[in-house]
Amino acid sequence: MIEIDILQFHCPGLTDGGRFPQEYTGRGQNLSPEIILENLSPKAKTLAVTLEDLSHPIKNFTHWVMWNFPARTVIPGSLPKHERLESGAVQGIAYGMHCYAGPKPPPFTQHRYRLTVYALDCVLGLSANSRKRRLLAAAEGHILQKGSLTAEF
Repeated sequence: MIEIDILQFHCPGLTDGGRFPQEYTGRGQNLSPEIILENLSPKAKTLAVTLEDLSHPIKNFTHWVMWNFPARTVIPGSLPKHERLESGAVQGIAYGMHCYAGPKPPPFTQHRYRLTVYALDCVLGLSANSRKRRLLAAAEGHILQKGSLTAEF
């Protein structure tokens, strides 16, 4: 079994245990947050990201799934809606179809969301129509680091 190290990261305006800023939500501008990695392994080749609604009736309902982002210390915010980005990253199928879909719980409710970043030692050969389950299955054994933060909206 491969030991997975903790990947530390932060997003401007978003803190673990805090609240999602309006601009990152479906009730605001629905912009993907900038993700700044603090201790990225030099062995990492690519990054993968998921955003899940932990309070949704469908367990861990996925809002965003992206993989094959080149291993860099910054994933820029406001990523466009495309299957394949200029960077080589692929956005799969989630609540956001080939795009980021920020938190948007039903009116007058509050949900918890988990943003997770994975540092991988490879490029994944997945179809752009893949979902989180397929991403995680393909990444198994290739995850060098993993970090997450949870916030409410």
